[in-house]
Amino acid sequence: MATLTAAQQRAQAKVEYDAFVAQCPSRKLLDRISDKWVTLILAALGSDSAHQPGADCGGEPRVMRYSELQRLLAGVSQKMLTQTLRSLERDGLVSRTVTPTVPVTVSYELTDLGLSLYEMMRDLKAWAEAHMDDVLANRETYDTRVA
Repeated sequence: MATLTAAQQRAQAKVEYDAFVAQCPSRKLLDRISDKWVTLILAALGSDSAHQPGADCGGEPRVMRYSELQRLLAGVSQKMLTQTLRSLERDGLVSRTVTPTVPVTVSYELTDLGLSLYEMMRDLKAWAEAHMDDVLANRETYDTRVA
């Protein structure tokens, strides 16, 4: 049996990634990136728009302070925002910069990898906003029929 180099082992494992297999590590990644807070954080960092209702999340990626993200993401707890940002940083999707000021300034921005995910998430967010009326109508029809 031939011994594989580390690079060969990584290449073989990459070919074998299959999210339909329970033990595949891509499942954990899919679980993380399908979280609503991940989607909204990526949308916030990926866009320099004013984030008004119905805004298309267009424009250039931007750096945001923690407090800006917390204000923008209505309903997110401090604990959830911190956990989500840490997981995104760990995965290499977001970079965290600490500036030694008084008080300390912490800011976040998308990495190149995060930006590539943002491109898809932006479309998913736009789809959800554009089709919400249809989904609500379908839910009402279903609930009436089932009840």
